[in-house]
Amino acid sequence: MKLLQEVRSDLNCLYLFELSDGLRVESVFYRGDTLCVSSQVGCAIGCPFCLSGSKGLIRNLSLEEIYLQYKLLKDKLPIKRIAIAGIGEPLMNYQNVEKAFWMFKKEGLKVSFYTTGFPTDKLLNLLNLPHNGITLSIHTLDEKKRKYLLPHAGSLKDLLEVLESYLKRLTKRKRKKIGLAYLLLKGINDSEGELLEFAKLVKTLGVNAVLLYYNPTSPKFTQMSPEEYERCFLILKSQNIRVTLSTRYRKDKLGGCGTLLVNRSL
Repeated sequence: MKLLQEVRSDLNCLYLFELSDGLRVESVFYRGDTLCVSSQVGCAIGCPFCLSGSKGLIRNLSLEEIYLQYKLLKDKLPIKRIAIAGIGEPLMNYQNVEKAFWMFKKEGLKVSFYTTGFPTDKLLNLLNLPHNGITLSIHTLDEKKRKYLLPHAGSLKDLLEVLESYLKRLTKRKRKKIGLAYLLLKGINDSEGELLEFAKLVKTLGVNAVLLYYNPTSPKFTQMSPEEYERCFLILKSQNIRVTLSTRYRKDKLGGCGTLLVNRSL
């Protein structure tokens, strides 16, 4: 595995890696201290708003390939945190992801995850790790819409049953490390009723809401204006829940959410 290219924007640094079989994956350094690494070559979930799964799942990354994304950069970057939130669904490569997690922890790094929560039988294992945050993709509470937005992420009902069972055993402080992500897609999941329903779930579970801003990746979806995004934020805040917004790093055209790509051309 080798580092092929570094591409910089005003905010992020994207790193293109070539694997031993010629396939290419990407990592992003953002916020001045965090490296977002990939766990698979492609993704089987198939979210239509995300470029990472646009070519399907090609294969899992090995333990070494996950760790090398950090190792090849650690001497040139002030990395303090790892986000296993790049290309791929971490739970679909859980054995290698967990081993990489412990290697990162041994380096003194804080490690967080971004996941759809599928497969749910691996989710409990992930939740029990001494992580520094897990964000779960929800995006809608309507099963029909979910099937469209997260085609192969399994049943929302099953996911929520696992979460409810696990979270009731946690202290309020530990619950704050769990976030439910809601990607705003104009005209699809941005109605007041849907947002209030999502807020109710967040409040019931005692976790955080993560309100994501859509980075244009497909003509199927429309990006909201800053004013529309703020309107949705205020609806959620009115329900007395903690809401985290997309930072400028997550919105950046280079390496923002949903923009990482398998086999990007140089």
